[in-house]
Amino acid sequence: QVQLVESGGGLVQAGGSLRLSCAASGSIRRINVMGWYRQAPGKQRELVAAITTGANTNYADSVKGRFTISRDNAKNTVYLQMNSLKPEDTAVYYCNADAVNAITWARNNYWGQGTQVTVSS
Repeated sequence: QVQLVESGGGLVQAGGSLRLSCAASGSIRRINVMGWYRQAPGKQRELVAAITTGANTNYADSVKGRFTISRDNAKNTVYLQMNSLKPEDTAVYYCNADAVNAITWARNNYWGQGTQVTVSS
């Protein structure tokens, strides 16, 4: 099994910055894509940013130029640097990983428990 633990959420004023971290642990042979999703109240969960093992990235249009995703493959950790935050960025942010189990070689999709980001105006 693979566990994802997020940290770094909190309350920040508009224009401020936060950095989210997500560490994967457990029976991991390989992690392919890692990403961040978010879900605001009453809305569907949406992709914020994703990054491959080779550091290819993909961003939602709403965060391009403000957010930066990165990863440390040796530590199985992904980060999301969020700058110029806006009230509409308020949501629960979830870490996601597409990982291969070290024992079974099964490939599955895993989610963290979520971390709240609140941006005040």
